[in-house]
Amino acid sequence: MDHVPGDTSPDPAPDVLPDVAPQLRALRRRRGLTLEAAARRAGLSPAHLSRLETGNRQPSLPMLLALSRIYGTTVSELLGETPPERDPVVRAGRSEPVEADGWIYRQAGGAGRALQCLRVHVPYATRADIVRVHPGEEWIHVLEGRVRLALGEAVHVLDPGDSAHFDSLTPHRIGAATSGGAELLFVHTLMQSPAAELCLGEGTPHRR
Repeated sequence: MDHVPGDTSPDPAPDVLPDVAPQLRALRRRRGLTLEAAARRAGLSPAHLSRLETGNRQPSLPMLLALSRIYGTTVSELLGETPPERDPVVRAGRSEPVEADGWIYRQAGGAGRALQCLRVHVPYATRADIVRVHPGEEWIHVLEGRVRLALGEAVHVLDPGDSAHFDSLTPHRIGAATSGGAELLFVHTLMQSPAAELCLGEGTPHRR
C-alpha cells in the first residue's frame, strides 16, 4: 500500500534533492517492499516515508543512510551521483575481520558490486548452522578444513580444493565438519537483496 489515509500534514515541498523522492519509491518497489515494511525497517512511520517518496518532506542524512542500506544501494547512488572508479585490487590488510553469529569473514571483493566476495571462517556446531532459503546464487571453495553442505535432501562433504555452486532457493545449510572450523571463499549475489542479512547468521555483525 502506497496511500496513507489521513496523512494530510502540510509539509512544504523541499527545493533540495529533487530526484530522491521518485528514486526512493522506485527502489522500494524494486525490492518488493510495501510502504509499511520499508518504514518499519528504517524506523520511520509509513506516513513519514510516504512524504519522503512524494517529495513533501526532505530526508535527513541518517534517513538516507538507513534507506540506502535497506534498498541495497549507497547514498551517493541514491542522490544520482556518479560513483568513482572502483579500485580493482583488494589488499589483504584493508579490511578488518567481522564476526556475525560465530562466523568470521573478511571482504575479498570490492564494495558496490553485484557479487559479494568473502573469505569466511565457518565455526563447528553453532546455531548459525541452520537451513536457509533465499534468492540468489552461491559459490563456495574450501581452503582449509572440511565443510558439510546440505542441499535439499542431499548432504555433501567438501575437502580442501573442492567447490560448490548452487541456487540459493534450494534449502541449504553450511557448516564445518571439523572441530577446528573451516576456511572458505564465499561468493554470493545477495548484496542488493533484503535477504542478504541472513547469509552469515542472525546476529548483527560487529568488529572484532
